[in-house]
Amino acid sequence: MNEIIQRLIDKTGIPEDKASIAVDTVVNFLKEKLPAPVAGQLDGLMTSASSENAGAMAAGIGALGGLFGQKQKE
Repeated sequence: MNEIIQRLIDKTGIPEDKASIAVDTVVNFLKEKLPAPVAGQLDGLMTSASSENAGAMAAGIGALGGLFGQKQKE
């Protein structure tokens, strides 16, 4: 999760404490809205997030956009 927080800091310039709150808020929102089995996998993704699996995690999170009506980019 630290990598996601750092990316948010890099892209927005917000302080680390605010970035951490933002990431926690989004993750908790997703866990509330997703089916229980998928929400459980989200916990696993967040705890194992590292530079070697960040691409896979980003792809998985991008795919979640479809659950909320967002169109996939081609």
